Amino acid sequence: MEGNQLFPVFLKLNQLHTVIIGAGPVGLEKLLAVLNQSGKARITVIAEEVCQEIADIAKRLPQVQVLQKSYGSTDLQRADIVIAATNNNVLNEEIRRDAHTLKLLVNVADKPELCDFYLGAIVKKGDLKIAISTNGKSPTIAKRLKELFNENLPSDLDITLQQMSAFRNTLNGDFTAKVKKLNAVSAVLVGSPVQKAAFPRFRWLIWLTIVLSISILIAVFWQREPEFQQFIYEINPIFYWFLAGGFVFAMIDGAIGMSYGVTSTSFSLFMGIPPASASMGVHLSEILSNGIAGWMHYKMGNINWKLFKMLIIPGILGAVAGAYLLSSLEHYSNYTKPFVSLYTLILGGVILSKAFNISRKKIGGKIKKIPLLGLFGGFIDAVGGGGWGSIVLSSLIAGGRNARFSLGTVKLTRFFIALMSSLTFISMLKSSHWEAVAGLVIGSALAAPIAARVSNRISAKSIMVSVGIIVILVSLRSIVVFVLKLI
Repeated sequence: MEGNQLFPVFLKLNQLHTVIIGAGPVGLEKLLAVLNQSGKARITVIAEEVCQEIADIAKRLPQVQVLQKSYGSTDLQRADIVIAATNNNVLNEEIRRDAHTLKLLVNVADKPELCDFYLGAIVKKGDLKIAISTNGKSPTIAKRLKELFNENLPSDLDITLQQMSAFRNTLNGDFTAKVKKLNAVSAVLVGSPVQKAAFPRFRWLIWLTIVLSISILIAVFWQREPEFQQFIYEINPIFYWFLAGGFVFAMIDGAIGMSYGVTSTSFSLFMGIPPASASMGVHLSEILSNGIAGWMHYKMGNINWKLFKMLIIPGILGAVAGAYLLSSLEHYSNYTKPFVSLYTLILGGVILSKAFNISRKKIGGKIKKIPLLGLFGGFIDAVGGGGWGSIVLSSLIAGGRNARFSLGTVKLTRFFIALMSSLTFISMLKSSHWEAVAGLVIGSALAAPIAARVSNRISAKSIMVSVGIIVILVSLRSIVVFVLKLI
């Protein structure tokens, strides 16, 4: 037989005695690996020199004992599992021989050929554990697979596991009957028709919303026919600037997955477009892209319907309120513009922080006030011309929610947010700067099919740094100009 010959087992380390020889960086790594998977494991650490981190762990955990001494073969007399973690290869081989003499299994750090077992990469979701082995060939691959599973397995999976355990205890009948019932219940986990029926009226909701929205748009456009005829027959040169801008901003968004709203809004303000018209252009151009993205996430089963229902109504209310407020203040755009510029200045800093992987502290628990988050995110998104993803998605992920389901849900809700914001802007605004709006819409639509193709050939970090700096400088310029006018 070829391939991996290892036999995976799960040891009850809380009932065994683990002896670790070595208390330096490697010994600390092995100690933490054991404790992370078995917090009640009984461990003895033996070394002449003990690092401060291990000493602190021993003070905090009574089941961890530290013996500051030279290794001797008698130290393995009461051991069940042995880990050699010294930087002395000769000593590590001696420990291995002594362990085999006592019929003990031993792991020798960084020496796969000397190991009886490996400490593999482990994915843990409550009571669920998945062990990953590359047969000692590539710990890096094991680490990357661990990251992949941690990212894509939902945190709520342990709840499902506990519920399945409770359901299993209620079943009657023979083994075959229990298996059939458990298979029927668990089919939802692999995208069966049961899962697709979780929200059966969703398709009709989408089509009803689209039909109503198109009807409203046609009615509004019909009333404003002279404005559109003038735009068509007398195209302002500014249209071409926004056509090029929309194309570039969509390409940037396709390369780094963000910043379309903030770059478009900053550019619009720089070109003298009032905040309300700038935000309307952004939202109109995002309807199609987010509608397609939301539909694809729906087809792939990436939607958390409970989260969707908590976000959608507050998000729409916040977006409509923000669009109504910004449109009502269109006559005071000289005063609202610096506040929007301040908002884009902050988002520019966020883009820079992501470019340099500046870490953010994880929130202690999951965000419970989801409707309030949706209301705030929708309002700020409409007022600032973008930010629904930056605010809502980043908050959900920082709060411990699964990234894939959060992304799919936020993309789907974004479609409705952009749609309702656009309708509000169109209904409220008298002078909408259609040359700028049309340029953004057409430019981003032209870029959409090719943005994904070139995204892998461009350095995302370089783009993010450039975009962040440009957005910050443009926003600062608008703020400084406003302050100078006051002076």
